[in-house]
Amino acid sequence: MRCSRVLWHAGGAALALALAGTANADAGSGTTLRVGPHVFQVEVAATPRARQRGLMGRTHLAADGGMLFVFEQPGRHCFWMRDTPLPLSIAFIDAAGRIANLADMVPRSETPHCPSREVRYALEVRQGEFRRRGIKPQMWVDGLPR
Repeated sequence: MRCSRVLWHAGGAALALALAGTANADAGSGTTLRVGPHVFQVEVAATPRARQRGLMGRTHLAADGGMLFVFEQPGRHCFWMRDTPLPLSIAFIDAAGRIANLADMVPRSETPHCPSREVRYALEVRQGEFRRRGIKPQMWVDGLPR
């Protein structure tokens, strides 16, 4: 899991930066999300500390597993993969529950991945799972915490 994600606010934009770490004791309980017929069992990172740790240090993630990042307010929440050894795909999801855009993230990279519009959620899964399941932008995600 990620040791930390630091939110940088500049001119109203947020940049979440992933830093090194191990197990995520700060992640909340899990929840079930549905995208079309596809089901994901995800951990929820809804506090600043849990979002900072994320999935850093993880070397395995189940095909139907992942982490849902929940932000208090919609914004341009960006992510990077510093010290994250597991290749991940991310879905940026707006406050209504619609996928804004998707990105594949390279392990241990500082390349930022940002949403195309303001989002309230980000869902990280094993890299390629969205593509494998035919999940695309504009699809709805059910089961999001409000």
